[in-house]
Amino acid sequence: MSSESWPPPLKEWVARCLGQMTDANRAEAQAELRESIANAFAEKTLWTTDWAGVQLKRCGLSSSQADLMPKAPPVLNTLKRKMNDTPPMSKKAKKAAAQKRNDANLDFGDQAALNRRAERFQREHDIERQKSMRGQASLQANNQNAHLFNRISRSDSPSAFGTNPDDPEADPNVLDWDKYTIVGTNQELFKDYLRLTSEPKPETIRPYSVLQQTLVELKKRWKDKVSYNWICNQFKSLRQDLTVQRIKNEFTVQVYEIHARMALESSDMVEYNQCQATLKNLYDLGIPGKHEEFTAYRILMLLHGRNKSELNLYVGTLTPRQKRDPAVQHALQVQRAISMGNYHALFEMYFNAPNMGAYIMDYFIDRERTRALMTMTKAYRTITVCFIQNELGFESVSDTLKFLGTHGSAFFVNPNALDRDKTVECKSAAPQLAQVYEEKYRKVGIKGAI
Repeated sequence: MSSESWPPPLKEWVARCLGQMTDANRAEAQAELRESIANAFAEKTLWTTDWAGVQLKRCGLSSSQADLMPKAPPVLNTLKRKMNDTPPMSKKAKKAAAQKRNDANLDFGDQAALNRRAERFQREHDIERQKSMRGQASLQANNQNAHLFNRISRSDSPSAFGTNPDDPEADPNVLDWDKYTIVGTNQELFKDYLRLTSEPKPETIRPYSVLQQTLVELKKRWKDKVSYNWICNQFKSLRQDLTVQRIKNEFTVQVYEIHARMALESSDMVEYNQCQATLKNLYDLGIPGKHEEFTAYRILMLLHGRNKSELNLYVGTLTPRQKRDPAVQHALQVQRAISMGNYHALFEMYFNAPNMGAYIMDYFIDRERTRALMTMTKAYRTITVCFIQNELGFESVSDTLKFLGTHGSAFFVNPNALDRDKTVECKSAAPQLAQVYEEKYRKVGIKGAI
């Protein structure tokens, strides 16, 4: 729980308590302060407690302690001397004397508060400086017993608040949520996905070891050609159990990668885009996986969405290692062919797409076929169906004729000839192609886009 979500009376009470602490009782008083806030948080009374009436035991001063506190020096009443007794003081000397009096009257308690404030700012500076190392610190273990973010290093903490002064993120005002991370106890391999509407319970969550067995069984079921709807439901449940237990490691990446490939194969772009977005965050944390493969998929998806600005920014962030990968090189060549209108090279790369790139290209290949055919009808008077089939990458003559019919360009010079011998009359087909392109492909709808 961040201190930004505290009620204003609680913030004022904490500030007052910190101001009453001394070097002698600071450690014990801070411990009592944290305990009071933790108890109120656990009892859900942060907003109902009358914090103005709460008094820490360690901050109460006895009469003997009050006598030992430093006091301001007394002000002496002196008679005004005559003007000729002392020489007149210059303006600079008067300013220096006033500064000395202010320093002499400085309360030691105020000085301690200033020191605490300086320490707090220094701690915040250290936190910001070391935030970039948070991803590496969260990947300390790769085995079954150490898969949570800093779980081992923080599980022995006696308080809900970070109290280790060596920890750059140890802010006494922030709850240590790692202490409350759920570890599941459910031993069922398969479990239906249900959207969480309340706090998850350990008895309904599968632990890490069971989740590993579940993934193995799901891969076997997929090879046996089970229903995709059932497989997708099980993978969403698996991803949910990983999320609520805050498991982010190589196994998590593997789960999302496998589900993304299954979604591509089943034309489920909603689940694919969700997996792709999560994989990007996991890769940014430094967790290894098939980073180059999904980098190529992301480039092809941006080509599908015709998001040129984001595509240029993303391509500019690619590392030399990523650019050397064959899948990434193929995606960049597809981008170049589309931008230059080289449809001949584009459809050759369509047939030679590595991994599962062709599944993504299927979503925009008809759009590019229409653009290519618009160019061809402007350059030729007539075009044979066989030529269109070879140039635009159709698998058969029937597929070519079906495309021409659905795109309003089935104008033939010899309509009674055999299908493979028919010739398209370009002058009549060109305006219809332009109209269909505006209606079908000017706007791109991407389901589940992030």
